[in-house]
Amino acid sequence: MQPIADEKIRPGGFFEWLALTFGRILVSLVVPVVTFTVLILGFRWLRDTVPSGLAEKTTVSLVAIVWGVGGAGILYLISNWLIEKLSPVWVKRLQPFIFVGPATAILTWYLALPTFRSLWISLFDRSGPTEVPLGLLFTAPKEYFAQLSTNFIGLGNYVSVFTERTMITAFRNNLLWIIFGASLAIIFGLLVAVLADRSRFENIAKSLIFLPMAISMVGAGVIWNFMYEVKDIADPQIGLLNAIWVAFGNKPQAWTALITQPWNNIFLIIIMIWLQTGYAMVIFSAAIKGIPDELIEAARVDGATEPQIFFRIMIPYIMGTIITVSTTVVIFTLKIFDIVMVMTGGQFSTHVIATQFYRQAFTSNNKGLAAAIAIVLLITVIPVMIYNLRQFAEEEAF
Repeated sequence: MQPIADEKIRPGGFFEWLALTFGRILVSLVVPVVTFTVLILGFRWLRDTVPSGLAEKTTVSLVAIVWGVGGAGILYLISNWLIEKLSPVWVKRLQPFIFVGPATAILTWYLALPTFRSLWISLFDRSGPTEVPLGLLFTAPKEYFAQLSTNFIGLGNYVSVFTERTMITAFRNNLLWIIFGASLAIIFGLLVAVLADRSRFENIAKSLIFLPMAISMVGAGVIWNFMYEVKDIADPQIGLLNAIWVAFGNKPQAWTALITQPWNNIFLIIIMIWLQTGYAMVIFSAAIKGIPDELIEAARVDGATEPQIFFRIMIPYIMGTIITVSTTVVIFTLKIFDIVMVMTGGQFSTHVIATQFYRQAFTSNNKGLAAAIAIVLLITVIPVMIYNLRQFAEEEAF
């Protein structure tokens, strides 16, 4: 390896070079940390400021935006300027961290550390581990560790997760959401993408199918609550589904409550299909338009029928996209929460893993079991996510 010109060391000047190099590195690390600390202190001051009037609140909000955006820019400029003062070797080594460092720090603080903390809490009973300030961790009295060992139950919460009847029901319901919700959303999205691609009204049709994506989960739940609304048989039915049902001489039904369980979950799953079909359609439509026209025309000249073109040419050609969309929708389905909470609150055996976590954490105040449910949900999602990332790495999805 060729030595860099300014990295040559004079005879007898090794210690001087060593002190200078590490001094520069130390400054390059300390100054950004100090700048970041100042930014944090500024945000804490803004957080503790309690404005009374609307004008004061608006001012504080604008100052927070300017402080955050401007502070991030200043932090980058200072860090980059200091790094560029180093030798070319250290610039090459440290400069990438200027760009990935903030994102890595944010992911570590808001994702990795809470995950490990949840794992730690899941090993204790409903009261969780006894909190102790970090500065007293090595000087805490023996009573703290005695209380800690009393609350520690090991894998007891995980045994409860896989043995309690409500959790078994939640796992079953999540499986139903995947089998019917994710599968049908992907199938309908693919069919709409193929059929709309051959229609003169392609833009209008796709806009109507995609429109529900602009609605939040909570908003969709409220809309479909009106759709499923049930009234006494003597009263007018304001719910569309019951209005049609009663018009054919039937009695009004509480679709999400009184229908034979667990099939009442299907009426909740329909909402997700309604929302996610548009997402799948847009991605599949882009992939289909990437299929060369010459390939399709050659197949038709050879006598291939439309179903053969669909199954033997289109599907294999966009298989990477299908896998990517499928894994994305499955991950979304495993984490489903909003629709169930708005529609039924988890009653009538409609709860899923996420609603059970919410109940244990905020209703039953069982910190240990809630953390165990969260870890189980994370472990369930990880294999699908890894498979998705591998697909991105191995081939282009679009």
